[in-house]
Amino acid sequence: MLATTVQRTALAAALTTPLLLPLWTAAPAAAHGAPTDPVSRVVACSPEGGERAATPACRAAVAANGGPFTAWDNLRVANVAGRDRAVVPDGKLCSGGLPAYRGLDLPRADWPSTRVAPGARLGLRYASTIPHAGTFRMYLTKPGFDPGRPLTWSDLPEKPFAQVTDPALADGAYRFRATLPSDRVGRHVLYTVWQNSSTPDTYYSCSDVVFPARRAKARTGDEQSGGGEASGAGGKAREERGKGTTAPAAPATGASEPGGSAAEGAAGGAAAPRSRPQDARTPSASAAAAGSGPSSGTLAGGAAAVLVLTGGAALALRLRRR
Repeated sequence: MLATTVQRTALAAALTTPLLLPLWTAAPAAAHGAPTDPVSRVVACSPEGGERAATPACRAAVAANGGPFTAWDNLRVANVAGRDRAVVPDGKLCSGGLPAYRGLDLPRADWPSTRVAPGARLGLRYASTIPHAGTFRMYLTKPGFDPGRPLTWSDLPEKPFAQVTDPALADGAYRFRATLPSDRVGRHVLYTVWQNSSTPDTYYSCSDVVFPARRAKARTGDEQSGGGEASGAGGKAREERGKGTTAPAAPATGASEPGGSAAEGAAGGAAAPRSRPQDARTPSASAAAAGSGPSSGTLAGGAAAVLVLTGGAALALRLRRR
């Protein structure tokens, strides 16, 4: 009787243990997550990444990793408690310092990426399966970031550009919006930290984003005519005059301003020859504009002739009367 009871107990344990074991091992995986939009490296290079998983960057990451990123939702570090910069080493931010994800730290400029616009409102989607309390912190690499070098904490600002606490979980994902910085161009990394408050875990992820290049500013008319530096010199002189400095009176046509440079004279194109300062004997513009009649010398000679003729006529009249 005793043997029969022992046999039944052993048989029940043998049948139920395989059933319970998968449930126990699957429970932690249900609490994990990662960004899917903008897509993170771990999601893009996982079996769920589709065509992105076949890109050169993802193939290199899998090779460096020594295996596929099947557990794309399990990139987490326990007991960090906000000490991210002290716990996660430089150059290993995308892997969280975990050897199982080291392929994500490869410095490359061809990771699967998402195109974004500077200063735009970005919609983020962070896939998860079980609600957890916690705070999302989003960082964007600083201007001038070089994607060809390992990502370090010095590449990220001290403070996140956006932070969200306890967003709602709907349809298997957290969704929230954030305004991107307006001073980025080219390729950057969106670094997301999800610090749980209901568990001791912190999740890390890298999403590659690309901002459009700045458009070249339209050239001014002076620059288009070929006098770029000359235009700058003339503009500076005009600016100084606008600040209240007394400018000399406008010279006669064809004369450059006193003290002006040859560059200022050439602002419109070909260099104009430097004119000499106006000679004191040269008639001024105002004198020339007074009229086009005879000069003062001519007038004086004419008056003398009139006096001589008048005197002669008077003398002749007196002689006749005698």
